[in-house]
Amino acid sequence: MARRYFGTDGIRGRVGTAPITPEFVMKLGWAAGKVFAQQGKSRILIGKDTRISGYMFESALEAGLSAAGVDIGLLGPIPTPGIAYLTRTFRAQAGIVISASHNPFYDNGIKFFSADGQKLPDETELAIEHWLDQEMTCVESDQLGKAQRIDDAAGRYIEFCKGTANSLNLRGLKVVLDCAHGATYQIAPAVFRELGAQVIAMGNQPDGLNINADVGSTEPEALRQRVLAEQADLGIAFDGDGDRVMMVDHCGELIDGDQLLFIVARHAQQQQRLNGGVVGTLMSNLGLELALKDAGIEFRRAKVGDRYVMQMLSELGWRYGGESSGHLLCLDANTTGDGIVSALQVMVALRDSGASLHDWSQRMSKMPQTMINVPRHRDIDIHTNAAIQQVVAATEARLAQRGRVLLRPSGTEPLVRVMVEGEDVDLVKVLASDLARVVEQELN
Repeated sequence: MARRYFGTDGIRGRVGTAPITPEFVMKLGWAAGKVFAQQGKSRILIGKDTRISGYMFESALEAGLSAAGVDIGLLGPIPTPGIAYLTRTFRAQAGIVISASHNPFYDNGIKFFSADGQKLPDETELAIEHWLDQEMTCVESDQLGKAQRIDDAAGRYIEFCKGTANSLNLRGLKVVLDCAHGATYQIAPAVFRELGAQVIAMGNQPDGLNINADVGSTEPEALRQRVLAEQADLGIAFDGDGDRVMMVDHCGELIDGDQLLFIVARHAQQQQRLNGGVVGTLMSNLGLELALKDAGIEFRRAKVGDRYVMQMLSELGWRYGGESSGHLLCLDANTTGDGIVSALQVMVALRDSGASLHDWSQRMSKMPQTMINVPRHRDIDIHTNAAIQQVVAATEARLAQRGRVLLRPSGTEPLVRVMVEGEDVDLVKVLASDLARVVEQELN
């Protein structure tokens, strides 16, 4: 049983290619249902983003779960963190997310939350995989699961988001919200309007095919232009499933996940609720580490990926972590990355400090980074290769302890990512190019 389908990002792929087919999804729903039905009469929630294949997969999951004798609560389009919250609120045995996050519309995937709104335990994943290998059968007719549409799901999540904002009043603030034509398209504008902001919404007209297309946190240029054109106080961009956030200040400058993490962590420290340090990743900007150090906040780096950040936070008992991509973890507010809640945490910091987003961004100096992707045509250990390590050592010496070198094989592509970071942008570019040239020679 070596497949291990259930990573933190779930089962994901292009629709129409294995394993993401309606048949597989129905079998997956049945297998999950068999596991949770063993605990007695069960209920599992299903939510989705706005991509067109979500309708098909929702029906397939519903059929599989019903065949296993499990009741279903249908949430409709709702952000991934909203599904985690509602799974806890309705005391469901699990929550299922149909989404491929920031990917194009033709991708889709399935992700599970446990009853406490977190990743499924390993033993539950293994049990589901066991049932995936069994022949699918249906319970007796009088034991079939029933499906119910939960009409107030969005309203409940809106109230939850507002409740994390500590009586925030945004009256007089003009905000542009880019919802990526995704799962936040109704909820985010409602949250900010109900908190008093003047909201200009964009990326809020999903048609099933335009999710993440030239909008959202992965394509923030449209938001930047709109903030300047509207003379807004700031802009906020979410990704397709609403677990990532980026912001733009009134000057049109992009504020990324590292800067946002600094703001919420520094504010939490000032409020005496930080409860430890901050976890970033190997790709987190050195400027974040140095700014936190200057503030007396301990910083640890996990492997790239929100599940590794979450794992390290759990091990350390800390609350705040995140990635440059804008996937922030504020575990005193929600059990998973939540773009809307994270944005509200930033807004609370702005209110309490009286400083603008632009002012806050100046308190952390980002180091210039250069990333070069080197094709990998053969496998070698780049961390023990003598020629590569000689150049790495020379590069680190040139940076004089005010920079970093990172070599990281991609987990999804035949590439080695070569990253150099330092204070001098021109020097960083030269050093990255020289190092990438040696890595390419050794790999090829």
